[in-house]
Amino acid sequence: MHCKNRQPLRLAIASFLLGSGLAWSASPCPPLQEVEPAAIGLSASQLARIEPLIGPEIEAGQLPGCVVLVGRCDPATKLGSIAYLRAFGHRQLEPTAQRMTTDTLFDLASLTKPVATATSIMILIERGILRLHDPVSKHIPEFAQQGKEKVTIEQLLTHQGGLLPDNRLADYQGGPAKAWERIWALGLRQPPGEKFVYTDVGYLVLGELVRRKTGQDIAQFARENIYRPLGMLETGYLPEEKLRAQAAPTEKRDGHWLRGEVHDPRAALLGGVAGHAGLFSTARDLARYATAMLRGADSESAGMMSHQAVIEMIRPRAIGDQLRGLGWDIRSKYSSNRGDLFSSRAFGHGGFTGTALWIDPELNLFVIFLANRLHPDGQGSVNPLAGRIGSIAAAAIEPVGDCRSESAMRDDGEACQKKNREDRSPVRVERLVRTGIDCLVRDQFTQLAGRRVGLITNHTGLDRRGERTADLLHEAPAVRLVALFSPEHGLQGKLDQARIEDARDPATGLPIYSLYGNSRQPVADQLTGLDTLVFDIQDIGTRFYTYISTMGLAMEVAARHGLRFVVLDRPNPIGGVVVSGPVLEAGQESFVGYHRLPVRHGMTIGELARMFQAERGWTLDLQVVRLTGWQRADYWDATGIRWVNPSPNMRNLTQAILYPGIGLLETTNVSVGRGTDTPFEVVGAPWIDGPQLARELGSHRLPGVGFVPIRFTPNGSKFTGESCRGINIVITNRHRFQSVRTGLQIACALRRLYPDQWQMERYLRLLANKEAWQAIHAGCDRETACQLTQLGLDDFLARREKFLLYPQ
Repeated sequence: MHCKNRQPLRLAIASFLLGSGLAWSASPCPPLQEVEPAAIGLSASQLARIEPLIGPEIEAGQLPGCVVLVGRCDPATKLGSIAYLRAFGHRQLEPTAQRMTTDTLFDLASLTKPVATATSIMILIERGILRLHDPVSKHIPEFAQQGKEKVTIEQLLTHQGGLLPDNRLADYQGGPAKAWERIWALGLRQPPGEKFVYTDVGYLVLGELVRRKTGQDIAQFARENIYRPLGMLETGYLPEEKLRAQAAPTEKRDGHWLRGEVHDPRAALLGGVAGHAGLFSTARDLARYATAMLRGADSESAGMMSHQAVIEMIRPRAIGDQLRGLGWDIRSKYSSNRGDLFSSRAFGHGGFTGTALWIDPELNLFVIFLANRLHPDGQGSVNPLAGRIGSIAAAAIEPVGDCRSESAMRDDGEACQKKNREDRSPVRVERLVRTGIDCLVRDQFTQLAGRRVGLITNHTGLDRRGERTADLLHEAPAVRLVALFSPEHGLQGKLDQARIEDARDPATGLPIYSLYGNSRQPVADQLTGLDTLVFDIQDIGTRFYTYISTMGLAMEVAARHGLRFVVLDRPNPIGGVVVSGPVLEAGQESFVGYHRLPVRHGMTIGELARMFQAERGWTLDLQVVRLTGWQRADYWDATGIRWVNPSPNMRNLTQAILYPGIGLLETTNVSVGRGTDTPFEVVGAPWIDGPQLARELGSHRLPGVGFVPIRFTPNGSKFTGESCRGINIVITNRHRFQSVRTGLQIACALRRLYPDQWQMERYLRLLANKEAWQAIHAGCDRETACQLTQLGLDDFLARREKFLLYPQ
């Protein structure tokens, strides 16, 4: 059967899909909450600097008033959290004065481009209705006139379609149908894809493209697919009478004030609905949109489109010396309203009427500035003011956590290398931490372009979405992945055995060379065809965890064979502030003690690699792909990254925090919980009296920890099937708890209470410091255990400083 006119049928189907739940399955964004700045990691005193900036600008006539909103996305609840929302000055000066209010409705002008039009286009792209590289003429045949047949959707989104900024206002005088005829007949100013020229015409066309593909104009489509799902009930085109009453007027036109009517004359002549201008909204509604975009940038659905669509939308495109996203400004000649202290991942846009919205995924921050600068005389300038407010907001972000360190024992033996400004419970705010592999993907593998790579990795080598680094490199067109190398516990991280054989990776078909088998370094024949070794394994922050030894040994080989060595950096899960000795003594080096480090070193693998290279004098092309968003006080739960057990018995963050002190004991004849559900949370043996040991340790009043007598029976490892008596170590305050000091105090107690039963000779194996071992052997008290954590630490801290990459 032939159908003479398929277009109405296509539109009917599209409208059905778009209007029903079939095409949109994301859950709505949760509501907003207003909180004290400190609750989301912002400084109230810093945000108070905003107000003094605004008064002088109002007095100078740059604007009648404005609304400023600063917020973040609460990592625990995923709620948009408003820390600062203030109205200043007046929303209306003529014909009568009206004070500005926080619920004022604003004409967003060109903020329409990203918030309505580009977002709508991205929704259609993720639904398979459009593709970025489609020529616009494929969907709007009339657009092909005058040489425009090859202009793509992406080129229009990024203002490089070769179109002029605006066509004549007279082109719109004969009504919408005539206006579109004249737009289709426009020619090119330059070849498409060659130059960035900001254009309203391109977004007019994109708005019409939405209508052609859905049967709904941009106002209807955006309302149903963006604003309703996000609960943005005060956002849209052509606001109703009730909303117009709370609108900020702009200028007079034809003898009446434009209040709730679009200021842009072309949009007005098209009936108030256009792809480049015409949208109205309030600060709170834009905060809902910004929260959704932050969620979308952070591996979740944004509520109106997928994580993948958000990431593609905000990915920087270099156009000459301009950086643009799809609909968004990133850093260009139009970025005067951008905060100087925003990260490189910030994206935003402004509007001619005096509006600006900037969203920074790395800082987990959004800043909204809404003004009607054109009222009442068509003058005024606010972009520099909006940029300064953005800088204040970015600088308001406070470090997370109580920066206590075990390294500077003073007074009653409590360690506090650096103390927070206030002794309060820390605020946990996710800063959208990106690992080295996340940044490599973001940069389109530029650092490895053209390289032949051997990847040292395991199951922890994942990006934020859970994709294996091995798969990402294998699929990257510019990278040739040749071989995989696996550390202790194997590529899957499941093997707990003394020797691991080579294998082959089923997913990529590549060989897996074990670095925990015949050799603990790559050997010459495994390097054939390689010019680069890449290291991507999650460390745990403790000297005797062997992954950093594997890295150091591989670096030696890279230096010897003239290979580049690239470290994809990852967070130290137990933070980068606390440092606790004793430092490994010269001559005690081994596979569980590769370098002269303290037990808890407070460094990332990238920082350690820099130290290894410098202090071992290697001639090596070392490159570290840095983290973004991580600060030294951050524990793992501040990163927002999913926990993956880095080894079979390291199952949660609590165990990682306990490990530096408790792990020291496991080479002796006590169980540290291997073969139980709580490794490193218990210590015991058949010959220990649990209540006695708990009383002994409790008498020392160690900070942030308690001890509970228990019995347990390991089903593997030491004392398999035997009933052990001992203690459960309970962290009561993570930020006062001192892991190494606690572990040393347990060793002292074992030596004092059970000198004949506890075989402490092998305690030196991981302690790697004879002076400390001898002090424990001789018998030590609370103060001695405290002092042992200081051995060699002053020298190490001085050595360490020059290799650090991340802020405190």
